[in-house]
Amino acid sequence: MGYGLGGIMTAILAGRAYAQDAEPAPTQPTEPPQPPAAPVPPPVEPTMVDLNDFSFDALSEAMRNRAAQAYVEPANDLPQPIQDLDYDGYRRILFRRERTVWANDPFNFHLQAYFPGFLYKVTTRVHIGDGSRFAPYPFSGADFEFLAPLDPNVYQNLQLPGVAGFRLNYPLDRPDRFDELVSFLGASYFRALGMGNRYGLSARGLALNTATSVAEEFPRFTAFYIVQPKEGDRTIQIYAEMDSPSVTGAYSFLIRPGAETVIDVNKRLYFRQSVERLGVAPLTSMYFFGENDHPEREDFRPEVHDSDGLFIERVNGERLWRPLKNPTELALSYFGESSPRRFGLLQRDREFDHYQDVEARYEVRPSLIIEPQGDWGRGVVQLVEIPTESEANDNIVAFWVPEERPEAGSQYEFRYRMRWGLIEEMRSDVAVVLGTFAGLGGNAAHTGDINTRRFEINFDGGTAANLPGGSVVEPIVDIPQNARIEHIGVNRLPGGGWRLSIELEKLDSAPVELRAKLAVGGRVVSETWLYQWIGQ
Repeated sequence: MGYGLGGIMTAILAGRAYAQDAEPAPTQPTEPPQPPAAPVPPPVEPTMVDLNDFSFDALSEAMRNRAAQAYVEPANDLPQPIQDLDYDGYRRILFRRERTVWANDPFNFHLQAYFPGFLYKVTTRVHIGDGSRFAPYPFSGADFEFLAPLDPNVYQNLQLPGVAGFRLNYPLDRPDRFDELVSFLGASYFRALGMGNRYGLSARGLALNTATSVAEEFPRFTAFYIVQPKEGDRTIQIYAEMDSPSVTGAYSFLIRPGAETVIDVNKRLYFRQSVERLGVAPLTSMYFFGENDHPEREDFRPEVHDSDGLFIERVNGERLWRPLKNPTELALSYFGESSPRRFGLLQRDREFDHYQDVEARYEVRPSLIIEPQGDWGRGVVQLVEIPTESEANDNIVAFWVPEERPEAGSQYEFRYRMRWGLIEEMRSDVAVVLGTFAGLGGNAAHTGDINTRRFEINFDGGTAANLPGGSVVEPIVDIPQNARIEHIGVNRLPGGGWRLSIELEKLDSAPVELRAKLAVGGRVVSETWLYQWIGQ
């Protein structure tokens, strides 16, 4: 599945990052390092784009032309000391604050690069310009600080054919501090933060052949074109090239920081060859365990996850909520849609007491919503849940799969808006699912193996929250033929909200697909809860 990269990226980017902060060295160097040498411009790779007459259409045409040519594997041209970096060494390389791009300009954005090496041995090129004219930016070893036990003299004069990626800093939470806003690092992975967030889930430019019988392919951003902001600008424009054996792409990212950081994406794809499955707007997250998925090992924390559910708003306005799980075997779920209004992976549970982790702070991990722009036609939202024994692995993937499978020569354009943050606007006139609790059915005195399961679903908010005493709330529950109902009931929760209780007996080994919602007088007053019961 190839989800290890996301887990390592989580470790490298964990926590709230500030441009002024540097990780302390575990030991001090025995000898003071030599002062950094002047930057040595790296060799410039040829580009198919005219840097003096740039536009998104010109970039798209260049990517179309590249798709007509055979794929060329990226060069393995990093100097040997960089090739030899391991995880511990890589984490001891920091970008020098005094080398920050635009640090001395009156701009709201600062730019820093990631050093290549470790998992990031294939580099990307960064260009900076005014939108119509760009020039390669010459990052070098002198732009980085090498903490002990690394020897700075080994690295600071090395030529860099490119960098692993970059990050943008912005005064997101405080006007006097530039904290990290967005990071592009590895293949086509990137992440962003809303106000008050810590890094959690990530996104990708594209997913190819995820969870299929053929090998997954990881397209990569081979070059970025960053438009230098002007004084007072609160948005920044980035363009990117994508390349892989099967597809090329031209990408536009317009980034607007805020309580929710909004990224408007436009991508144009050109296929060299057919692919088994195209994943558009892919999201990658981590779900280790939670209220509906108890861990087998002892852990002082009640829940550990970056996201707790998949949210879909259908074109007819119906809202779907599917709690995430850490399955015992690979689990795939498909939700057929026609140009959905939005979908995403959310972290709805915002209570520290539900996590009890003062370091990870899972309650402030961002949610991410995708809002398709234009008509995406028919397709499915696919959810992939991968078994994991560690919270270091990103084991959840969700993306849009168009009904039409791409063939060689196919061209596609997708536009969508990404919202990163606490996403409080999920609440509306319908009650939302705030908790799913699952366990064995039967009575408390029963100690034998039983084939029943009990689900307790908490709904909160919407018009149902203000119903007068004595109101009758009706459960609408769809039960498949391979399950038998033992009990269904609705009760009011202390302090407000409603509890839907479902107890079922499983009749065969196939997964049980459940759907449930609440109604009053025949009118639906909640979103639709979805669940896949696998195993006993």
